[in-house]
Amino acid sequence: MTRKPMKKIYLYTRFERFWHWVQALFIFMLLLTGFEIHGTFGLMGFAKAVSLHNLLGITWIILFIFFIFWLFTTGEWRQYVPTTKKLFEVIRYYSSGIFKGQPHPVRKTRGAKHNPLQRLTYLGLTAVLLSLQMLTGFLYYTYNDWKAWGIDGFLDLGVLAAIHVLCGFAILAFVIVHIYMTTTGHTLTAHIAAMFSGWEEVEEGEVESWEVHERT
Repeated sequence: MTRKPMKKIYLYTRFERFWHWVQALFIFMLLLTGFEIHGTFGLMGFAKAVSLHNLLGITWIILFIFFIFWLFTTGEWRQYVPTTKKLFEVIRYYSSGIFKGQPHPVRKTRGAKHNPLQRLTYLGLTAVLLSLQMLTGFLYYTYNDWKAWGIDGFLDLGVLAAIHVLCGFAILAFVIVHIYMTTTGHTLTAHIAAMFSGWEEVEEGEVESWEVHERT
């Protein structure tokens, strides 16, 4: 199938690219130290792994707060507003259409960088999975303060640890799928290159009104 003409647009700001790669580094290091803490392998030793894991976790939480602040002060939170419009078309594309050379049903624009499936995924990742992971990690880290805070009576350390570990595996699963999805652009490295330069080639064509979200 013949592809439509492509045009290059500036899609990702410097901060978005900075946050993406910094968060990727933090997730990688947290997974690495987390697996070491659980005895999966031994690279730096248990004590060093715990110290580094705690430091990375607290720093990540602080950066995450700045990211949320940035989302709401710039209006970029609109990129994550969920919609069911064309959702099933996107699912059908990734399940079969992509293997037949069919065009993506939703074109990227500066005002709408994420398709409906991405919006739901990233919203769930940011608002639920990462937030839960950070909350359980922080509570685990501050276990010795529970009694002083008056929360030791209704929190269970074992349950908290289990949730934290499950969230870690869920994040790992997301990373694996995410890396695969970066290879599904018009070239193998198109999406990855865009996250370095900010510029991405997209198909030309009209977009529907619901796909455009202007900043206010």
